[in-house]
Amino acid sequence: MSRDKVVADAADAVADVGRGASLAVGGFGLCGIPGVLIHALLERGAGGLRVVSNNCGVDDWGLGLLLRAGLIARMTSSYVGENKEFARQYLQGELEVELVPQGTLAERLRAGGSGIPAFYTPAGAGTVIAEGGLAWRHGADGSVAVASPPRETRVFGGREHLLEEGITTDFALVRAAVGDRHGNLRFDSSARNFNPLAAMAGRITVAEVEELVEPGELAPDDVHLPGIFVQRVVPIGADDPRAEKRIERLTVRTAPAVHEGTG
Repeated sequence: MSRDKVVADAADAVADVGRGASLAVGGFGLCGIPGVLIHALLERGAGGLRVVSNNCGVDDWGLGLLLRAGLIARMTSSYVGENKEFARQYLQGELEVELVPQGTLAERLRAGGSGIPAFYTPAGAGTVIAEGGLAWRHGADGSVAVASPPRETRVFGGREHLLEEGITTDFALVRAAVGDRHGNLRFDSSARNFNPLAAMAGRITVAEVEELVEPGELAPDDVHLPGIFVQRVVPIGADDPRAEKRIERLTVRTAPAVHEGTG
């Protein structure tokens, strides 16, 4: 089988993502999100998706586009505060949500990708996460239709820990700054965030890359994720509007006043 993993376009890369598929999606806020692949999924229209990602984008960008179109049935996330549609769907019982502490979510993805079925962590011990009963999905009347289960606990070094399961998914979608034809990837600064972890967790991982290079052009020390974890590579153009790098919350500082006659 050829080691060239380059796929013609994003539509081909996600053509087998069917209804009800589970997805691990890289990115943090809007930083490092696989926007071109998300748009391809939107155009494909497969619903009932079960998505694992740090957050769900914003109302009009990123995973928020899939959510607004009614294509996501379940989210496993650590932060969801930037999306009003997310809150509406969750509170009205249209969306199932599993909230996970951010470090725990990262480790669950890494564990799944490393073949580790479960691990113990002190995060969440002594809270409702351990006790169970969190509303994963509401009923139409506001009741709890699906509740989180209680967690198995164990004491290590005199401290209680919770058992957390590793996460694996049918597919993973990630974005890299540079990738070669064998699937080796390099991420740009903070855009590395959840991307390598999501890529490890997917049984079929699709990477959109801003720059495609030939095998050997990436120095070994520059490879942040080896190609063994990547099955498909999609080159994207800088002028593609779907690849736009938006700023989630633009914060600027007012320039200080300049006083004449001083100095």
